[in-house]
Amino acid sequence: MDDLFANAVRQLLVEQCTTQVVRQIEAGQSAQPLWQFIENAGFADALVNEDCGGAGLTLSELYPVLELCGAYALPLPLAETVLARAFLAKAGALIPRGSITFGLAATDPGGRVVCDNVRNGRVADWVLVSQASHCLLLPAREARISEAGFCLDAAMEWSANAREGLQVDCTHDVQTVQACIYAAQLAGALMTVFSRTLHYANDRNQFGRPIGKFQAIQHQLSVISEHVFAARMAAQIGCQSVSATPDRLRVAIAKARTSEAALEVASLSHSIHGAIGFTAEFDLQLFTRRLHLWRQAGGSESYWHDVLGADLVNHYSGCALDMLRATTDID
Repeated sequence: MDDLFANAVRQLLVEQCTTQVVRQIEAGQSAQPLWQFIENAGFADALVNEDCGGAGLTLSELYPVLELCGAYALPLPLAETVLARAFLAKAGALIPRGSITFGLAATDPGGRVVCDNVRNGRVADWVLVSQASHCLLLPAREARISEAGFCLDAAMEWSANAREGLQVDCTHDVQTVQACIYAAQLAGALMTVFSRTLHYANDRNQFGRPIGKFQAIQHQLSVISEHVFAARMAAQIGCQSVSATPDRLRVAIAKARTSEAALEVASLSHSIHGAIGFTAEFDLQLFTRRLHLWRQAGGSESYWHDVLGADLVNHYSGCALDMLRATTDID
């Protein structure tokens, strides 16, 4: 993460995205003040070409920013907005101000636009809804919103007239894009959970010494670290692209490994913390809840394992070494 752009994002998140702010937004407080800091800093246009007013980064160069979104439990769709704006710019569409998230339209005989589970739908200004042949850029404020699994997510529904809104010629695969985003954010959240757990183990004393000195705890910490750093490497592979569009097979590797790590790391970190780790007042749960949420977002490890297996059989004739070489080479 040794670059000016990521360092600037980190500094903003340290100052503005504290755990207190995360809790307030999760409780229903407006996210606009935090978003305005991000908007004014220009971070949301990171993938937009320089001739369109953006930073002109590639997805590979953006990876540290995506990881930071997870590391600080950012309760806003910054990652989604960055990619959505890049897709809109490529399609020659007008890029609106405000945050954008992705939605996948379900079939509705009444002509309504229905999205069953929009990630960060409650805190987004716009939703880029993918349909069979095109996308619709719809304002979130005009949607009928109902509860989804996570407090920041929403089931959203627009009237049939919404189809007359801004149509965009975007051809991105929503699931692959979301899997790429959440693999990177999982890597960031995993690192935060590891750091907090290590710090707790060194501070918490039992029987006259830190619990981190006990062999059983050291073993658990070593397993956590193995998962965390393997997941981070996989997430970096998933973002290897010279454009804003991720490679599906590399994303499969990233999401499968990070989702697998999420279960193990969440379980072990709570085991080390004991009962206090589950309390609402303790910060650990802000991150472990996201580990479980993001593990499923964009497809869990079992889904992407199937994708990898099918590609291995169909395109690499079962030769795993050829597949590994093709997908894990990093420029």
